[in-house]
Amino acid sequence: MTITAYLMLASVLFAIGAATVLVRRNSIIVFMGIELMLNASNLAFIAFSRMWGNLDGQLASFFVMVVAAAEVVVGLAIIVSLFRTRRTVSVDDENLMRH
Repeated sequence: MTITAYLMLASVLFAIGAATVLVRRNSIIVFMGIELMLNASNLAFIAFSRMWGNLDGQLASFFVMVVAAAEVVVGLAIIVSLFRTRRTVSVDDENLMRH
């Protein structure tokens, strides 16, 4: 396969993730969209790394995975805490963090 196929797949995955973040109102689904965008960037990093024959893209992909894991831990902890106090995980509740 050529790098074009990998980059097209990465761009489609990124677009799906971005649409999910912009359209959905459930914060868990929004986090899933963010994770999809991060995985699309990982695919692009790996594809470029393989094309150029060095390990820089793989190293960047590793750091993106570490940041994604930390984001999931902190984000889900906040979502669970908000759900326990408010019984909702909707992004539309604008005064959710004030009280």
